[in-house]
Amino acid sequence: MPTRTPDTMSVTSWVTDATLAPSMHNAQPWLFHYSRADGALSLRMDAARTMPHTDPSTRGLHIGCGAALFNLRVAAAHAGWEARIRLMPEVTDPELLAVTTFVQSGENNDVADLYPALRRRHTSREPFSDETVPEAVLDGLRGAARAEGARLDLPGDWQIETMLELVWDAEHAEELSPGVREEIARWTAGTESARPEGIPSYALGPRRYDGRAPVRDFAGGRQVEGRRSAVFEQSPCLAVLGTREDERKDWLRAGQATERVLLQATHDGLSTSLSSQPLEWPELRWAIREPTSGTGHPQMLIRLGYGPEVPATPRRPVSEVLVVT
Repeated sequence: MPTRTPDTMSVTSWVTDATLAPSMHNAQPWLFHYSRADGALSLRMDAARTMPHTDPSTRGLHIGCGAALFNLRVAAAHAGWEARIRLMPEVTDPELLAVTTFVQSGENNDVADLYPALRRRHTSREPFSDETVPEAVLDGLRGAARAEGARLDLPGDWQIETMLELVWDAEHAEELSPGVREEIARWTAGTESARPEGIPSYALGPRRYDGRAPVRDFAGGRQVEGRRSAVFEQSPCLAVLGTREDERKDWLRAGQATERVLLQATHDGLSTSLSSQPLEWPELRWAIREPTSGTGHPQMLIRLGYGPEVPATPRRPVSEVLVVT
């Protein structure tokens, strides 16, 4: 008896959900191909969306694609299917990041519970309140990272001070790098609702008038009409997601772990934002690691708290990122 495979309409819906994942500068660096003959869904990097100055190793690209893979798992599980993923399946084809097959699952898949958070999760560059995130909620986020083979560390006060200094160092290094500034401008300047990628002006958030939250100012020195100033948190709640190893498969796993943490946080009523800025510079990334942690390789800095709802950023139409044969 032939093995049943999901129909094209279902896979298209799951890929649409997958593309709601966060990615560096919202570049959405993924391409999917679904083969109806064998029911296999391939994920490839979109080489046209690499950032040679900001992300020369493509670590950030892999993390974004890993986040899309986790969304794919959640969407399939919600529909009663289990997504079975092989990472980096072809040594001779480095742009092929994963191949996923699907089997119908009669068991309750815990990631399916995160499905309602898929469309509610948005990166927030708004100020968060001073309300403390309960320890029980933070423990749940640590568990979400562990479930994906990663670790989520919440630094103490003195470690946060050091981390914030590294963020300021990264901002200064960025100011001195024309190549990095040019790439940021590519994905932010003039990105309005008609463009299905990048960070539109309405998602830039306010300028920081005061406070110490590490929120990247993508506008730089550019004036944005109607943009206000605001006071951000003085004592931001920050978490570092890391992995034991630092190979391409680990970056894809880190992306899945990051998205699982973000969706769990959204499910728990938190607002979130990501900061890769200090991790884009090798010397700063090394300094941000926690020597006593078993992870050793920081992959993402996550800001957590309670903030206002923010609108979604644009997404490429699924017809641009999915081919079915």
